[in-house]
Amino acid sequence: MTDKAEERSALMDWYGKLPTRRVDLVGDYAGQELFIVEGDGLLLRCFDDPKLDLADGFQLLHAAYAVEQFLQGLIQRKCNFHIVFFDLHHGLCIPRGSPSTLKTQYLLARTIIIRHLAVHLPDTQPNIRVYTFSSALDPLFQEYLKASGAYFVMTHDGANPLPVDKDPRISHQQDSGLKAIEKEELQRRKAFRSTILSLVDLGYNIALIDGLEWMDTRIMTMVVEGVRKSAALPEPNDSLPDTHTNVANIFPRKSESIIDISEAHLESVIQEATKVRTMTERMLITVTALGFMCKHNLATPKLVVATLIQMLLVTDLGLSSRRFASSTIGADDRDQLDGFIGDFAKIADGLLQNPKWGDICRRHSLNCDIADLVDGRLLVQIWPELNKPSTRLILTDRLQDDLEIFVRIINISVELTNTLTECSKLPESDESESAELGFVVDKTMSILPFSHDVFDKHLKPISVSFQNSKDSSGRSMRVFQEVSHWHNAKRRLDPKASHALSDWDKKRALRRNQFFMAEMAGYAASLTGVTGKTLEPELITASEEAKPTKLPKGGSSARAMIDANKASKGGGKADKTLAAWKTVRINLDAERSLQSRYRKTKSYLRDLPDEKKDVLQAEVEYYMICTLLKMYRILSKQSEMEIGAQVDGVLALIFSMVRELSNARGLTKPIVSQVNMIVRALKLPNPRFSPVENERKFSFEADLRLGEIKAITSAHNEFQLLHCGPYMDRNLDSAPDARVKSFNPDGWQRKVLDELDAERSIFVVAPTSAGKTFISFYAMERILRKNDDSVLVYVAPTKALVNQIGAEIQARFKKNYRHAGKSVWAIHTRDYRINNPSGCQILVTVPHILQIMLLSSSNAKSWSKKIKCIIFDEIHCIGQAEDGVVWEQLLLLAPCPIIALSATIGNPDQFNSWLTSTQRSSGFDLTMITHQHRYSDLRKFIYSPPVEFAFNGLPEPSFATLGLDGLQGLTYVHPVASLVNKSRGMPQDMSLEARDCLLLWKTMRKYQTDDYPVGEDLSPDRLPQVIRKMDIIEWEKQLKALLKSWMLEEGSPFDKVVAELSEPIEKAERPKNYRTRDEEGSVATKATAVDATDLYSSTLPLLCKLQSRGALPAILFNYDRSKCEGICRTIMKQLKDAEDAFKASSPMWKAKIRGYEQYLKDKSKHNPTKAPAIKKKGKANDDEGMSKADKMQDAASEEVNPYANFNPDAAVEGFHFANIAKAEAAELAAIHKELVRRELPAWLMESLTRGIGVHHAGMNRKYRQAVEMLFRKGFLRVVIATGTLALGINMPCATVVFSGDSVFLTALNFRQAAGRAGRRGFDLLGNVVFQNITTAKVCRLLSSRLPDLTGHFPVTTTLVLRLFTLLYESGNSKFAVDAINSLLSQPRLYLDGPAFKDQVLHHLRFSIEYLRRHDLLSAEGVPLNFAGLTSHLYYTENSSFALNALIKEGYFHELCSDIETAESRVLRDLMVVMAHLFGRRPCRHSDQEYIDEIVKRSPSVVFLPQLPNAAARILQQHNQQTLRIFSTYVRTFVDQHIDSPDHTLPVTGLSVGGNDNAPAPSFLKPLPSTKIRSPFVALSGHGDDDFSSISDLCRTVRSGVFLEENAIPHLDVYPDGTETPLNAYLYDFYMHGDVDALERANSVRKADVWFLLNDFSLVLATIQTSLANFMKIPDTATDMEDLVGGGDEGNNKDEDQFVDSGYGSAASSVHDGGNALASTTTSLPDRSKGKGKKKVEEDWEEAADADAQAEEDAAAWDQDDSEDDDEGPQTAKELEQGFLRIYKSFSKLKEEFDRKFRAMFA
Repeated sequence: MTDKAEERSALMDWYGKLPTRRVDLVGDYAGQELFIVEGDGLLLRCFDDPKLDLADGFQLLHAAYAVEQFLQGLIQRKCNFHIVFFDLHHGLCIPRGSPSTLKTQYLLARTIIIRHLAVHLPDTQPNIRVYTFSSALDPLFQEYLKASGAYFVMTHDGANPLPVDKDPRISHQQDSGLKAIEKEELQRRKAFRSTILSLVDLGYNIALIDGLEWMDTRIMTMVVEGVRKSAALPEPNDSLPDTHTNVANIFPRKSESIIDISEAHLESVIQEATKVRTMTERMLITVTALGFMCKHNLATPKLVVATLIQMLLVTDLGLSSRRFASSTIGADDRDQLDGFIGDFAKIADGLLQNPKWGDICRRHSLNCDIADLVDGRLLVQIWPELNKPSTRLILTDRLQDDLEIFVRIINISVELTNTLTECSKLPESDESESAELGFVVDKTMSILPFSHDVFDKHLKPISVSFQNSKDSSGRSMRVFQEVSHWHNAKRRLDPKASHALSDWDKKRALRRNQFFMAEMAGYAASLTGVTGKTLEPELITASEEAKPTKLPKGGSSARAMIDANKASKGGGKADKTLAAWKTVRINLDAERSLQSRYRKTKSYLRDLPDEKKDVLQAEVEYYMICTLLKMYRILSKQSEMEIGAQVDGVLALIFSMVRELSNARGLTKPIVSQVNMIVRALKLPNPRFSPVENERKFSFEADLRLGEIKAITSAHNEFQLLHCGPYMDRNLDSAPDARVKSFNPDGWQRKVLDELDAERSIFVVAPTSAGKTFISFYAMERILRKNDDSVLVYVAPTKALVNQIGAEIQARFKKNYRHAGKSVWAIHTRDYRINNPSGCQILVTVPHILQIMLLSSSNAKSWSKKIKCIIFDEIHCIGQAEDGVVWEQLLLLAPCPIIALSATIGNPDQFNSWLTSTQRSSGFDLTMITHQHRYSDLRKFIYSPPVEFAFNGLPEPSFATLGLDGLQGLTYVHPVASLVNKSRGMPQDMSLEARDCLLLWKTMRKYQTDDYPVGEDLSPDRLPQVIRKMDIIEWEKQLKALLKSWMLEEGSPFDKVVAELSEPIEKAERPKNYRTRDEEGSVATKATAVDATDLYSSTLPLLCKLQSRGALPAILFNYDRSKCEGICRTIMKQLKDAEDAFKASSPMWKAKIRGYEQYLKDKSKHNPTKAPAIKKKGKANDDEGMSKADKMQDAASEEVNPYANFNPDAAVEGFHFANIAKAEAAELAAIHKELVRRELPAWLMESLTRGIGVHHAGMNRKYRQAVEMLFRKGFLRVVIATGTLALGINMPCATVVFSGDSVFLTALNFRQAAGRAGRRGFDLLGNVVFQNITTAKVCRLLSSRLPDLTGHFPVTTTLVLRLFTLLYESGNSKFAVDAINSLLSQPRLYLDGPAFKDQVLHHLRFSIEYLRRHDLLSAEGVPLNFAGLTSHLYYTENSSFALNALIKEGYFHELCSDIETAESRVLRDLMVVMAHLFGRRPCRHSDQEYIDEIVKRSPSVVFLPQLPNAAARILQQHNQQTLRIFSTYVRTFVDQHIDSPDHTLPVTGLSVGGNDNAPAPSFLKPLPSTKIRSPFVALSGHGDDDFSSISDLCRTVRSGVFLEENAIPHLDVYPDGTETPLNAYLYDFYMHGDVDALERANSVRKADVWFLLNDFSLVLATIQTSLANFMKIPDTATDMEDLVGGGDEGNNKDEDQFVDSGYGSAASSVHDGGNALASTTTSLPDRSKGKGKKKVEEDWEEAADADAQAEEDAAAWDQDDSEDDDEGPQTAKELEQGFLRIYKSFSKLKEEFDRKFRAMFA
């Protein structure tokens, strides 16, 4: 192999190994970030569209439309992008196999589109810029990348999933031709992938434009993650030029092809042409190119005339008049015309390439209309007529005159004597022609009859024609002729009625509920700080039951006597309080550590009751000041850098304590006097004490020694701004409020309470830690106090947050009810329930479950009516790709006022506008309340690990040092330093703390100029003497306003300000060496090298730095689960290895072990081992003979002995992160016991003992819960987590670390996760650290704005079906009717959607038509057949409708007919079908090399085998019928609501063409104009009758019509419906059950496997249960709400085992706070074994015996339809038995799948 061949192979091999993941480009990744669209990749995608006739028909305008349609898709989804073209890529846009004669046409199209976009986009989309560079290696491109701050690049990788020899467009080629095409394809792939290599080398990720799909508001595509190339791969600088040279040779565009321009000639042309026409750029380029061709004898006069006529007609004719059939001219004419067009394209391209061209057009203000330069099909209409010897063209007078002028300009000799004698009338739209490309749409299709009282009034404006009756043909009606109405003989069973619990089951369910309640109690204790299991929640009494407070006998006079008596005793109590304080102080004085003394004093003061604080608060605080003063005096005499930071910190803390003391209770004159002396001595700002009358003396003598202390040297304001920012008074309009007992609410919080009291809806936007939590609990308390029946629903996005809220309600409230079966709260998720969801007053749940309950007919007349409020926490989840539509539907269906809460919404005003309109339609007012300020500031740092690291144990934490400033390796990031890209603007939520403002002010003052001054009103000297947080907020606002004005001005000092503030980041270097301890007794560990790019290597040094500053606890966020576990394992090993080295070499440890061994010997001598006596009932124990004094003495001696509690096997202090004082040994033992029983890996158990936890969704639920509880308690101080802890979970910490970059580390996720730092009540400041993340990414995260929320089209076909079910089964209940009226009365149905109510109603009507035609709905709106199954699979739409189609057409009857005799084959085929329907994951576009090297050589199945022919045929027919239905929908809507022409390009807004009613010359033979197809697409000959697919309909529908492809029930079938094969991961797993193979061969990340398989198992469970309910199979009824996937079911069974074994029986002792446990969770039946299964098997056997001859061979399904029609109808009995076999097949499939699933994760 040659070096170049090896290089090519290395490039391809490198690219093939790059990791990819399929993501929602906007929601999961880009947000509002700027990215680059590589232009030729975009053009290749658009030019390769089979609908575009750019080769033979040369439809330039259609090509431009296709490009703009793609760009419009990005714009609609709020993408922020630039378009970049590379000159060396110019040939890459030419589709595969294009003849060389046509390549010039594609190159001209490229040039035209570049100019078209560059000229017009600034007018309509000024933020989208178009650039052209020579190549990706162009230095100018490198500068652009740096200046623009682009996030990633979207490009093509050259892959084509269709092999060359199977491409129908070129399959006719000879072998030599195919080889030449393969060579071109290889060069294309090399060029694209070399560019990708260079971009990856620069740190950019790549989003692939090939394979990109539009799905609702999502953009689904593959993202190639930028993993740097291996050392063996050539540098891009070496490989790229050679690659591009080869490409340029194959797709040549020589520099001499640029045609010189005579400006004088062009001036004369413009002047002459303007006499008859308004000159445009299209006319100028046409005339100039034709003149050049005539001059060089490249065109005949008639061809020139034909082109000029085409030019004039393009101007005059409307688009609807320009739909022509494909060419039918003779071969000679075709060849001559093709040669002419090729030359014309080459010359026009050369003219446009000349830089002078643009200047001339701008100078003369010529309209750039060159996107419509040539209409090849129109030219084909003109040329043959003109070329006929005896034919004269008949033109209008104006056309004739204009033509003569342009002929004269070109200066050619041709006879033009035609006159106007005739003009043709344009044909009307006529769809009688046969389709060439696909299914023929029958425009006269009639709609099936439908009428329903609730819907009729809404659908009345829609005019449709009805057919008399529904067609009854095919296998569909034969299958269901007896089994029709699910509400009739086959009505679904009521599981609550048919599955009565036995006494044992009831007892087990009760124990299970108690078990969960015990967990909740422990969980609540960690949330609220309550110790032990017994909770003391507040007893709530409903107002209707409230009784007047009884006064003591004697009335008010008696009360006065009591108060007087208390006052008389007050003096005595004060003396006792002071005496107790004196005793405590003696113990505090004995503390040798001043830090410990301060902390213990602070804890003592915090725990004092209010009545004692009235006496002691001031004196205790003064004692703390004295302690700090002594500490300051000692520290100020030392000189180390770290000590210096402590000195400043202690001084700031003294000032903070003085300020607090000024408002303390129990203040006395002596204290005020002493404190004033301290303030003067330190030269601190004076907080100004109020006058005090209390003369009480000190109870202690303070050792002040003020003469020995150093005073501050800086100005008061500067001292406060630099060091006291976190301690400033945070009062933000706070005031007492009787409604809030625990604190004084801020003004915005009081406004929230006012709105809640007025029972109005509210939308609250406030940052994390701002105080949103209390809003929810205030609303809950209002509901509980109102009565015993009202219900509040709390909707949380995750189960973890559901558990937390449930536990907190448990801790806060209790209530006594008059009737059994009621409870304060309940939890309801798919996995489990606690308490009775329909019998509680506060239901905590997830969106899917609430939707199920609201749409449940059994709730419509009871529970749903009781809902008085719904809280939507983390409401921004409405923008999620998967579940967002459910949130949106809930908001539309909400029957009551709502509370919407979020901290992270990028477009709150827009969201509020939509939310207000939805609430108003439901009859409720909504108020938006915003608050922008966190309680504690966040300080950001970039971590640079040391070159070498020696771990000798954890360092001791410093005292009073907030933040991580001054620590080696941690560089502070000023927020303004992140504003490196001015085009991004300044994020609204960018916050500056006090010292940030000071530093910014100083820097701006330094660089101010006369034109850009910094006014004196911004000087910090204008701040008050004692600065408050409110003052900083106002100062920050003014500074940011000035800075923002500088940001917008060129030549301002803004860049200099940013550069100076960025200087510390630019100069940051890695520390040489870091040794954690050098104290006596520590072991000198050898330093090891630290890899700065390796998280495993650099994390422990970082944690040690955090420990040294007291910046633990910390959460480390990494979005890769395996990395989270790997980091934990590595830290554990490092701690253990260092501990082992310490034990082996430390003299102190060895001495301690000797002492312990001696202790054991001594203890053995005094208490020799005896055989344990059996304790008998009523007998005393062994030490009964000991006196009480002996026992006390013995216990005392045990406590005094230092070895009594020593455990040599426990982690040694300094080698673990646990705070052992924060958790009791018994509690830890109980947690350990539970986790051991769950077979938790040993390393995870040990990590907990060392204070480290791992948290991600793949972890055991009980372990995750333990991590959350122990972290909140403070025992765990390090948790490594994915995003599971970022969303609303109460896991506050001192520091958040972002460990490594990820595709999912977006602006939204960053803010969510960073918000965990800064614990309110614990931390005055939060730290955010970036580890192993580039500075560019850090700046991007800090300066990026939050992404805007986008909506989804919520009226899905499944929702329509579920609404009909709700109506029918509830008997048209008021709740159901109101919900539907509210939904259909919305003026703007979804966020970001237009106000198009009429179109929504049309969409609804044709969704009903779809349900009617697929036997799911009757003419009266009654759900039929498998409407239940389809509804319950709503989360799989549109797969559920495809499943229904297969059932309806009898496919599964045939497939499952052999389940008894060929089980293995049947289940395998069934699995293939199910994998095609559910859990679909498209593979990335792969070229033949990848298929040959990777796919075919893999031992696993990578591409899913094709769908069986019979199933594929049914689904294709289903898709075609759906296409027919929704094409009729579009036609109906257009006929009734749209009369405006469609002639405007979607992005540039350029209007093209003339008047649609203008007469056309008689020689033109246009096809009928289109109504529903875009006329731009019709230019390539397509009409309303040849839509090939739903996708084709949605992509090419005319403007003014909304069609969301994702909302139309269809399923593309590979390979006919989609080019991309499906990933075979589900089928592959079913075949081998190997999770490693899924990751290795199917590219499914191991972290995602469990969830994907569990989702599929849930689908199987839903199908199995629906079939059982439909057929009324005994002992199988299960509530759909109880269905779970196999993974969740396995977890539930494991938990049940612990309950059954008696474990967790402590639950019985838990005080339930008055919550009745009347209705507990019914345990899920085991669907894989048991009595029920045995009975079903008997039924199956009986059915098979009774109808052994009824089954036919499955191969019959591959026969023609005519043969099917000849079959006789099946009997009801045959159908029943067929369904039984289907049920058995699905049951066996689920059993086998779940068996492998559970075995994999055992």
